[in-house]
Amino acid sequence: MNILLANLTKMVDDSGGMAKVTCAFAHEMKVRGHQVSLVYSDVQTGDFYYPLDEDIPAYDIRHYKGKSISYPWYLKIKREFYRTFDKQKARTVNDEFASSFLLDNLKDVLQTINPDVIVSFQPAASKMLLCDLQTKIPVVTMSHGDPEDYFHTYPKEEIPALEKSAVCQVLLPSFEQHLKSHLPNVKTVVIGNAIPQYDVQADLRAKKDTYKILFVGRLSKNHKRPHLLIEAFAGLADEFPNWNVELWGAEDGKAYYKELQLLIKKNHLENRVFLKGPTNDVPSILRQGDIFAFPSAYEGFGLALGEAMSMGLPAVGYRSCSAVNELIKDGENGYLCDDGVEPLKNVLRKIMKNQDLRIQMGDNAKKNISEYFSQKIWALWEKTLQLVLE
Repeated sequence: MNILLANLTKMVDDSGGMAKVTCAFAHEMKVRGHQVSLVYSDVQTGDFYYPLDEDIPAYDIRHYKGKSISYPWYLKIKREFYRTFDKQKARTVNDEFASSFLLDNLKDVLQTINPDVIVSFQPAASKMLLCDLQTKIPVVTMSHGDPEDYFHTYPKEEIPALEKSAVCQVLLPSFEQHLKSHLPNVKTVVIGNAIPQYDVQADLRAKKDTYKILFVGRLSKNHKRPHLLIEAFAGLADEFPNWNVELWGAEDGKAYYKELQLLIKKNHLENRVFLKGPTNDVPSILRQGDIFAFPSAYEGFGLALGEAMSMGLPAVGYRSCSAVNELIKDGENGYLCDDGVEPLKNVLRKIMKNQDLRIQMGDNAKKNISEYFSQKIWALWEKTLQLVLE
């Protein structure tokens, strides 16, 4: 197959989950013998955070054939104006920019690659392909979160592209129902994120001088909410003097990063809670952990959570968080709790004080996540693309 991946957003120096999935998808399909190309759209130029195989061509339609396209000042003003009261309306300005300034470059990429099938990473890309360019090449539209969001925060002009797609992929069975409730006739397939199967497992049986609660993810205030973990641990630090917390992830704004530093200092946790920054070696970090804490407000799937479970770590998260409340099975491979600092503190205490419980939950976590192991997921993707062509 000649496969084109269309992730029409940033890729340069981006450590986020979508960029990671993009590069992993490209690599895996190439290894399986397919011809793979990537088209993206980035303000910056430079190297990807996650390496892309050198022989996979990548086309940036913002910087194409020696010409760079800037976002016009009048559209920036229009977008910022809408953002103050209507984020959904603000997103339509991004679509307006793409349709007005990037469409010809995307069309040229299609003519250059002439793919058999296109995997679109967002409805905005599918809109450009299926509604604006009206390509006859089959398009598979991926989702990276709960598709219910499509009908509340995404531009309404993108919705027809979902129905025009050869198939829409969703991450979890519940997400399929959310999409079907709005678009009963849309074709869907459930394919979760690919989680690596680690040959080793975190050694939860070892007697240690220091035990670790780990957090891995972007340090974002309203999404990942690592401050809740710091506050919860502040109420446990004296009770568990041989436990520490490590937070791994890139900054999502200097103001919030400073807020986290001040929170650590305020609670006198400078020698107990550590902001470790981003890492390219997540498995080594997870292998040293004992509990994985994931206090997100919302998730599309939770790659970091899946990887931690694959490493055999018990996990804690919020019952109200989509995806997390499906991956974590309460009382079996971790704990789900009500939102807030106090409930998180209480479930952490349960696991911290009971090593046998950590071992049992960690073993269950590794078993439960096995349905998402990489080879199963990539085989399902390959089969889906083949069926689309047939």
